[in-house]
Amino acid sequence: MTMLLRYSSFLILFVFLQHISFSKALKSSFSVEMIHRDSPKSPYYRPNETHFQRVENAILRSIHRANYFNLDSNDVDGTVTPANGEFLVNYSVGTPPVQILGIVDTGSNFMWIQCQPCKNCYKEDKPIFNPSTSRTYSTIPCVAAECLSGKYTFCNFNNRRHCAYKVSYGDGSTSEGDFSWDTITLTSSIEDVPVAFPKSVIGCGHNNVGLFDKESSGIVGLGNGPFSLPGQLKPKTGATFSYCLTPLYEGDRKPSYLHFGDRGEVTIEGAVTTPLIINQARPSMYYVLMEAISVGSRRIVFPRYGNDGNIFIDSGATITYLPYKVYSSLEREMVNAIRLPRTNSPLKDLKLCYKIRPGEEYHIPIVYAHFKGGGTVKLYNINTFLKVRETVICLAFRSGKQAILGNVAQQDILVGFDTQQNTVKFLNTDCTSEL
Repeated sequence: MTMLLRYSSFLILFVFLQHISFSKALKSSFSVEMIHRDSPKSPYYRPNETHFQRVENAILRSIHRANYFNLDSNDVDGTVTPANGEFLVNYSVGTPPVQILGIVDTGSNFMWIQCQPCKNCYKEDKPIFNPSTSRTYSTIPCVAAECLSGKYTFCNFNNRRHCAYKVSYGDGSTSEGDFSWDTITLTSSIEDVPVAFPKSVIGCGHNNVGLFDKESSGIVGLGNGPFSLPGQLKPKTGATFSYCLTPLYEGDRKPSYLHFGDRGEVTIEGAVTTPLIINQARPSMYYVLMEAISVGSRRIVFPRYGNDGNIFIDSGATITYLPYKVYSSLEREMVNAIRLPRTNSPLKDLKLCYKIRPGEEYHIPIVYAHFKGGGTVKLYNINTFLKVRETVICLAFRSGKQAILGNVAQQDILVGFDTQQNTVKFLNTDCTSEL
């Protein structure tokens, strides 16, 4: 009897372990390249622009983005004018697959593309997707859970009682059309193999107006919600994804990558973990609580807003925005610590600038970002200053109504999101040696 019990226990344990291994094996794990809009791989790339013109344009886009966010409208899907996204991603829709180039938006909880017939669409360089040619395309019925649970969905009784959607953005741009199912395919950057996700939810836009660009086909939302790209991949890749942004060097920018599945987990010792705080007004945004920033021995406390987060993580904003008093204190501490000659800013939107000599080393103090949970992330000079002219660097921070952690501050930091545990992890690393 004892032997039988031992054998039964061993069998149960063996089956359990096999189940874990099998489940782990079933988890899709891959990485896709995030194309910076100023990269030669991007259709937005303008070879006649100088590096400093690109920097200036990125700052202007960032300011426009923040201005739209500061309108404080709770009825918009994204923070921005969609044309202002800084990164793009290639993926395919349908069977046979049709390649799509979408603008990545960490503030958006939705994916959509332009679709034929286009009643009122913006001009697009690529052929507009024709859903009738896809064997796997179907509209979502009104009674489906996806339609009933969608914030921007409604029943289109005038057209076969199928589900429709309408999303609006901070600049007044809108996209509306059919709420649909189709196969989404992404290509892993390492193995160069396609990874298909059947019956994914995507907006098939027949009426898209506003400040959209002809170079892209729509929006790829990375926000915290069921219909963003990570939300839809969650059943197969798990609740984690991450990205690592390479520094914006003069010349070619090394690739940045978006990781899913096991590759999306940040498990390295030394990673800083902080709670992801759901903002009820904007639940798709990745808000965290920054307790303070410090320069040297000076600690600058961040204001708190009840139980809400006080800064959100945004890959689409170039510069970082801080509350006015926090920014003023940071600027004052930088002035006290930096031993370089001050100069007038060549860009009216950045205030604190210094003269440098090409090739000469100079010291910029590390800024320490202190997050809830006790973790501290180091922000080096590539995170805090931008070279805006051959002999001028400027602080890549501004004051703003909403605090935003921009993509310059995230360079060479692995940023991982876990929407199951509701955490965000930061790890200072060399993003250029990721893959």
